[in-house]
Amino acid sequence: MASWRLFSLASFIKLSAVGVLAVVGGYAGSHIYRLNATSEIAGPTGTPVPTWQMALPPGGAHAGALDFVAASEAAIPSVVYITSVSAQQESSLDWFFFGAPASQQTSSGSGVIFSANGYIVTNNHVIDQAETIEVLHQRKSYTARVVGTDPSTDLALLKIDGQGFPAIRVADSRKVAVGEWVLAVGNPFNLTSTVTAGIISAKGRNINILNSQFPIESFIQTDAAINPGNSGGALVNLKGELVGINTAIFSKTGSYTGYGFAVPSDIVKKVVEDLIKYGTVQKAFLGAEVQEVDSKLAKKLDLPDYKGVVLTMVNEEGAAAEAGLKANDVVLKLNGQPITGKGVFDEEVSYYNPGDKVTVSFRRGKDIRTAVITLRNREGTTELVRRQMFSSKTIGADLEPLSKVERERYKVENGVRIAKAYAKGLVRRLGFEEGFVILSINQVPVKEPRDVERLLSGNQSRIDVEAINKSGRVVYYQFGY
Repeated sequence: MASWRLFSLASFIKLSAVGVLAVVGGYAGSHIYRLNATSEIAGPTGTPVPTWQMALPPGGAHAGALDFVAASEAAIPSVVYITSVSAQQESSLDWFFFGAPASQQTSSGSGVIFSANGYIVTNNHVIDQAETIEVLHQRKSYTARVVGTDPSTDLALLKIDGQGFPAIRVADSRKVAVGEWVLAVGNPFNLTSTVTAGIISAKGRNINILNSQFPIESFIQTDAAINPGNSGGALVNLKGELVGINTAIFSKTGSYTGYGFAVPSDIVKKVVEDLIKYGTVQKAFLGAEVQEVDSKLAKKLDLPDYKGVVLTMVNEEGAAAEAGLKANDVVLKLNGQPITGKGVFDEEVSYYNPGDKVTVSFRRGKDIRTAVITLRNREGTTELVRRQMFSSKTIGADLEPLSKVERERYKVENGVRIAKAYAKGLVRRLGFEEGFVILSINQVPVKEPRDVERLLSGNQSRIDVEAINKSGRVVYYQFGY
């Protein structure tokens, strides 16, 4: 199974020099790599909704049907260079000695200016666990703050102070065609403002690389050369309009070998707008799990073709069940949009908010039927939600309770997620990553964030923690001193 991998410039040079290939495990020796920025060990360091449609620079003498120059001139000013500093705890997760030293790691990548007043979109993995973030634009440095993140799409939104920034023009990614020319703009291997050309080789790719709950994977695949450091950079059409945010590559070595993947711009717009307006992405749920139709399922369900996705599980109290859908129904269309696979299904659902009504066309046996589903939020209601975070300076973390949808997915009755771990806080020193879900501490179930604060901050010589890691597995840790 393919897996994410961070790949630094220093380690890449070292491995190349001795002729060693990085091996993580994957399909026929190939691997999915996060296009994480180059990294090295280093020492210490009005919110209006953006206007997407900005004027393009004139094409002038470069205008033409296949004009990479005009597209480059339009896109390059909107792509920035990002560096971030994060603390790296050196102690083991299995046994912790209080006061163990932490090192610092500096990483770099790319970002795209989305509005003239300084909103910048990048990949979540570029700034994940960062304590300080610096944005370099046209040789000027800015300190950035994180507005919000969405691990399910691997996107993050930053803000820098200022006005008049050259915001990129955003295209409708659903209208982008396979075979269309595109350019990748970013900062691979610290080489700023690099442009490469290729075509869109596929759409709606679901490649199982996002280690988060309810991931949305409907990537645009391209053969434009992208490498470590391109993370968060722009994939643009020949008008210089954004069609995607470069996120991952499929490679044996960690460097470009022909396959790159970008988050479609339509998904990016929805995520950015929600983060600015609500502080969290408004995720809509059908209350069902789906699977792509393969030969085994087609035979089992006696299907005439491989179109659509199969409902493998329908929550009895969910929106789909309320509308009359059942397990083994095959969803063919969502509001008239053909569903060709799981990636396309997840993408289409991602454009809607809780409370929205969608018309579903589905197959049951030999019949084609329709149903209207009222989508719900992660708590099972139709209300829009705002993220409610509990910040604890005592243990150095931002915490939030597990939602109803997540409790049902994990099959647990309680839990608290670590949304952020501060650099010098107890949670970071213990080695817990952001995204971990704590179920119990010293055999006491945790239901609210304050439970975690109370149980971790007590004077105890030993701490036993039951948690769910980013891969969704239940794990156990013991700490002491």
